[in-house]
Amino acid sequence: MREQLKVPRAHRKRRTHAERTAETRGRIKAAVVEAISDLGFHRTTAAEISRRAGVSWGAAQHHFGDKNGILIAVLVDSFNLFAEQLSSISVEGRQLEERVASFVDAAWEHFGSPQYRCTLEILLNMPPPDWLSQELPLRDATLEAWSGIWEHFFGEANLSPRNEIAIQYYTISVLSGLAAMKRFEGPAAERRRIELSFLKQTLVRELARGSDRASAHDA
Repeated sequence: MREQLKVPRAHRKRRTHAERTAETRGRIKAAVVEAISDLGFHRTTAAEISRRAGVSWGAAQHHFGDKNGILIAVLVDSFNLFAEQLSSISVEGRQLEERVASFVDAAWEHFGSPQYRCTLEILLNMPPPDWLSQELPLRDATLEAWSGIWEHFFGEANLSPRNEIAIQYYTISVLSGLAAMKRFEGPAAERRRIELSFLKQTLVRELARGSDRASAHDA
């Protein structure tokens, strides 16, 4: 009698409810980013999100409430990714020019990505009545986190509160504008390099002015 080969069964670890929930939420958010990147905001319908995520729309509503709930979750994920990328960069002992270069390069890696282009389309197209109910807490939390990133890179720059906010908003505006132009113009790598160089020069100049005023005051 021939002996049968006994192949041991692989024991798969059973996923917890929290793991299954996180996976489903992740698929739904990824489906939104993918659909908006491929089709644009207005063609990213509930049916399209469900199809790409492989879940029913009822399941999506269970996790996020409605389409706007998913969109806001995508915005939060996008900023969290940005914050993690920049916060992980070590700036200790580096000169201002080096810190500015690292900051702009890492920021552009995010702002120039499909993830941020999706974020930008959401921000430009969210209906005001639905957005306003959640906009202020999200905006405040985002600005607080952004300030933490700025402090990480440029905490020693002694800018006035007014000028510091102005240069931060200027930086966001430039990067967002370049992201929008990239969508319409294509890569345009050489021009983008020059434009980012202008941003770096501006930041070095303005941040150095604050440091110079602080040094003069200490003297």
